[in-house]
Amino acid sequence: MLNKTLSNLKLMDQGILFMLLSAFLGALNGAVAKILSESMDPIEIVFYRNLLGVLIILYTLKKIPVSINISKLHLLFLRGLFGTIAMLFFFYTIATIPLGEAIILNKTSPFFVTILAYYLMKEKITLNTLFALIIGFIGVFLIIKPFGIVLSHDHILGILGGFFAAAAYATIKKIKDIYDARVIMLSFMGIGVIIPLLLYLFTPYVQFKIHTDIFLWLLIILMALISTASQWLLTRAYSLSPASIIGVVSYTSIPFALGFGVMLGDLLPDILTLFGILLIVVGGILVSRK
Repeated sequence: MLNKTLSNLKLMDQGILFMLLSAFLGALNGAVAKILSESMDPIEIVFYRNLLGVLIILYTLKKIPVSINISKLHLLFLRGLFGTIAMLFFFYTIATIPLGEAIILNKTSPFFVTILAYYLMKEKITLNTLFALIIGFIGVFLIIKPFGIVLSHDHILGILGGFFAAAAYATIKKIKDIYDARVIMLSFMGIGVIIPLLLYLFTPYVQFKIHTDIFLWLLIILMALISTASQWLLTRAYSLSPASIIGVVSYTSIPFALGFGVMLGDLLPDILTLFGILLIVVGGILVSRK
């Protein structure tokens, strides 16, 4: 019994460490994306980021191949679709609002996971969970500051990014024991290449440019490497430790993002924004620990 307990604690510690590293790399990835957004369209960034990520994952699968269960391919597709939509919204908000705000709005995903679980999986919402949801969404409204002005289009897209991220996380929970983490990542990145390409080919709203600046390509390669590592660490963290614990640890990405944002020229958050961030973190922790 003692050995089993120690083994579980060891796995939990690994999961927490993986999540901390994932949070740091995720914030760094956002900082690199913000730098790139000064020269590239966010959808273009998503395309190149995922294209290089696909090549990296395919290389690892060639070195260490895995078998693929075809019975849950629809869930793999949904994970990729929801994750790609979330990424498109996330990269757009990174380009248009302060980095810290973009990441905290994306962190509304635990609230949406709870709501989706209630409607789709008939999980009960207790009074404590309801209180946590109310706290979190009050925090969201403090950040987007709707008092007396038109709601910010960019902030709303950030919240939608949190919703689709929640849908993607829900699918990960269903397939994490069926597929290798690299296969799950490949489904996400593969669709993350296809959707931007379709938008470029069949809509007039997306234009890819020919970039000759070596620095831009080095940043794209760096982003692909760190984002792939962050996704792998995230997937492993949820596989090793309880989601309630990992969900709490994931909020460490917020101070990382605020720091990177200030380094890139973002203003320090005002009092309302800071209080909104605090409420979202508290609400997210309460939801994760329900």
